[in-house]
Parts: sequence; C-alpha cells; structure tokens
Amino acid sequence: MTHVVDAQGLRAALAAEQPVRLLDVRWRLDQPEGRPAYLAAHLPGAVYVDLERELSRVGHPEDGRFPLPDPDALERAARGWGLNDGDLVVAYDDNDGVAASRAWWLLRRHGIDVRVLDGGIRAWVGQGLPIESGDRVAPAGTVRLRDTDATAAGIATIDDAARAPVDGILIDVRAPDHYRGSAAGTDPAAGHIPGAVNVPTVSYIDREGRLRGPDEIRAVLQAGGVDPTREIVLYCSVGIASTHSALALAQAGIDARVYPGSWSQWSRTYGRPVAVGPTPGDAFRGW
Repeated sequence: MTHVVDAQGLRAALAAEQPVRLLDVRWRLDQPEGRPAYLAAHLPGAVYVDLERELSRVGHPEDGRFPLPDPDALERAARGWGLNDGDLVVAYDDNDGVAASRAWWLLRRHGIDVRVLDGGIRAWVGQGLPIESGDRVAPAGTVRLRDTDATAAGIATIDDAARAPVDGILIDVRAPDHYRGSAAGTDPAAGHIPGAVNVPTVSYIDREGRLRGPDEIRAVLQAGGVDPTREIVLYCSVGIASTHSALALAQAGIDARVYPGSWSQWSRTYGRPVAVGPTPGDAFRGW
C-alpha cells in the first residue's frame, strides 16, 4: 500500500468520483503558526489544520510538548475539516512532509484512508498546478473514527521506549547534534535515550523534498545498523518528526511504533537516564 501521492496523482484523484479532502498542515518548530502562509496560498479546497491545537492537546509538561489529542477531540476536529466516511484524505505542508505526517499517522491509526502529498505544496506549484488564497471553511463532516487500542495503533509508551533497545530497536530520528547532546535545546537535558541508534528522518528525503523510494529507505536503515525485521520504536524531539520516519518505513513496508512523548517527555521524567555522544551508550548521566 502506498502512503504518499505525487502532485499528478493527486490531480487525477481530484478529477475522479471519490471525494478527496485536502488538509494543509503547515507547521515547524521555529514557525509554528502556519495559517498566514495558508491564507496567502494553498491547494484549491484545502482547509487549514492547526497542528498544536487539533493534532495535539494541552497537557502537563511531563506529558511532553505535544501530547496526542483525545480521540473524541480528534473526531470533532476531523468533522470540522469536512471529513466523511469513505473520503480519501491528503495532507500536505511546506516542510518535506514532516508536519503532514503527524496528520497521516493520527488519522491512519483510526482507520482513515489518508496519504501525504509527496513534496508538499512546493511540488504542486512546481507542476504548474493551481492554488487559491483566503480562508476555506468546509461543511461539517460526519466521519466516525475507528476505535483502536494503543498497541494496535502503533503507539509506544515511555516504558516501551526504555525497553526497545532490548526488545528490538529504538531509533532516534533527530539531527546528530541533538542525539549527541551537543546542541542546546529547550528541554532540561540534552542527549539521547540509552541504547537508541541515530537515523535522522532527513535521511529519507531527497533533494526535491520528496520521500525516497523503498529500496533507498531500506538502504538508509541498513547503513544505520537497523534490522527491519525486528520491532522498531521511533522517537524525536516532540513526537512530530518521528511520524515522518514512520511514514518512510511504512512506504518501505516496515512497521514501526512511535513514542509520542519523545525526548520532550523523557528529559522531563525524573530518574530516566541520559546518554551523550555519537553511539547508543557512550556516557550516561542520571536525571
């Protein structure tokens, strides 16, 4: 099953009979408010999705920066985006699919037929396809999100992440300087979860901002010392980029669970050890 669609594939889907709902999920850590960019230019018919308010919920600091939304709240948001049962949903952004992957991951685990637009709005515009400006409010939808338990939905808890290097493989998808603990961030500690290997999610993105092919994705994992037949848990800084890695692995036919709390939760949880350096367990310090 493919989890991405290119610009021409989306154009064809929009011309077909099945309803297609477009979600504009523009967000990034250094520019979290994507609505101004959406209002300036977006795919025709797309509605804006607020990642921090609709694809996350407000939680305590120890929950991590962007805890998962409650299922009922996510369903209300999805209906507000105009989703109905049977719709094909396509999410996109302007950040190589990283933010859109959060929508893909959340909706997919509730039974929605969802794709990520490969290359995002830049690929769409690069193909000379039309855009529109201004706001778009969709008629309320009636979609019902499928109930699913955490394990079946691909969610890993903080304890799952701690055990992952023993039970399988734990992958830290952040940039190497954050993994090593050499980059200062907003979290109370820098470093990585002991036993995690570092395979940055940008490794799966080509120069045009598109997802690499399945063989290339598998080659990236092999270069990182990852056995794709073992149980894989992914984490990042705040639970966003790890969903992009989950998308890449899914496109290569590899299942993986995501630890949503990620480093923002781990580093705020008393007693969790921190590893620093370029390998899974160079040096440890308590926290």
